[in-house]
Amino acid sequence: MRPAFEAAGLKLVEIDWRAPLEDFADIALVLLGTAWDYQDHFGDFVAKLEALEARGIRVCNPSQVVRWNGDKRYLKQLGDAGVTTIPTLWFDEVKSSDVAIALDAFEATRVVVKRQIGAGGLGQHSFGQDALPQPGWRMGQPAMIQPFLPSVVEEGEYTFVFIDGEYSHGVLKRAAEGEYRIQSLYGGIEHAFEPQPEDLAQASAVFAALPFDDMLYCRVDMARLPSGELAVMEAEAIEPYLYPEQASDLGERMAAAVTRRLQSP
Repeated sequence: MRPAFEAAGLKLVEIDWRAPLEDFADIALVLLGTAWDYQDHFGDFVAKLEALEARGIRVCNPSQVVRWNGDKRYLKQLGDAGVTTIPTLWFDEVKSSDVAIALDAFEATRVVVKRQIGAGGLGQHSFGQDALPQPGWRMGQPAMIQPFLPSVVEEGEYTFVFIDGEYSHGVLKRAAEGEYRIQSLYGGIEHAFEPQPEDLAQASAVFAALPFDDMLYCRVDMARLPSGELAVMEAEAIEPYLYPEQASDLGERMAAAVTRRLQSP
């Protein structure tokens, strides 16, 4: 993004989110990025964003978006709004017996256990009828259980990037051999792709259902259900990786969107 921002007369400065507020004194807008420990310190992270906003610094995305998006229970709200979601069971604490209950409830041979506040697939587990957790196993924090979707391995996971309310570009993410997690951390590979109109319409419906109209960016991740319909896995609006390698004009899009915000009241 840096060349495009410089061409637009903007300067990018990298500051650790834990830095003192005084270090942000000359900053007009904070663009969240690579704050990859926020999920383990979520309260502190949101409090810092609120403190920056209290000083008149614009934060993208705003703290209210971050607070809402940080807990994956937002998926329940999207489902209530008519968005196609993956069937999910929610727990304040997941025990080994809950995994067996979920397998029966979903009539599934395999499930995935995820943190309710998490990112990047970290702390995620997958269990099957033939590979149950050991007796006494606990997740140790609020979590969610979903049926494993074979399409994630067979077809991949689709990402739709939206910048300033408009669709920007698409990415198909494929897992490495023998792996189900699609993140590059686990050997996943990303490719640019042009979505079919019906798939883009489904992703756009997810974006339209989000209860905010001031997001600079959002990444909608989706996977295909056995019915053939895409279901939302995540609507990432905190500090998602936006796949600049798959979009030659991402820098220009972001620079233009930031400029509009700096020029508005």
